[in-house]
Amino acid sequence: MKAEEIAQKNSYWIIKVYPFGVLALALILNFMFGIEPIQISNPSKELFGLVSFAAIILAINHSWIMTVTELTRNRYKIFASPEEWISNDCKKLDVTEKGSFEIERCLNTHRNTTENIVYYILFVFAFSFVTPSQLAAWAWLLVFPISRLGYTYSYFTGNDNTRGIFMSLTLLSVYGIASYLALSFLFK
Repeated sequence: MKAEEIAQKNSYWIIKVYPFGVLALALILNFMFGIEPIQISNPSKELFGLVSFAAIILAINHSWIMTVTELTRNRYKIFASPEEWISNDCKKLDVTEKGSFEIERCLNTHRNTTENIVYYILFVFAFSFVTPSQLAAWAWLLVFPISRLGYTYSYFTGNDNTRGIFMSLTLLSVYGIASYLALSFLFK
């Protein structure tokens, strides 16, 4: 077997096992943070503040992605609608290869952020009503938005290794919230 085939086979297994490793780490961290038995209640003032702060960070991240996307469109004369292409007397074929790669980077960053934030928001909504331990709340609610900032920065600067680390941290946060909710039902 060639070295390239061995590396491909190893990466295949890493990709298959990766989500379960992140979930296992989230479970371990939840036990370290302390799991409170499930109690449905209105969010505490502190928890509401944490969720609000996380939302502000995510709004900043979204604004950053929007701004970079528009600046990239402007720099490479890439337009968002057929009407803009026509009114500027330009064609998509006029876009340079570099411009195509850069706008794709912006659109992928936006798409990835949107895809990941949906699950975070759904779990945070439920998490807000179960009186989680303070340490779990601080960790899981803030790791995600801060990691999204790191992910965005890494993607825009082309640092794939760092981007992967931040993507893992966002996944860890979502798995942390989800597994906390599941575990809190077990403790009565």
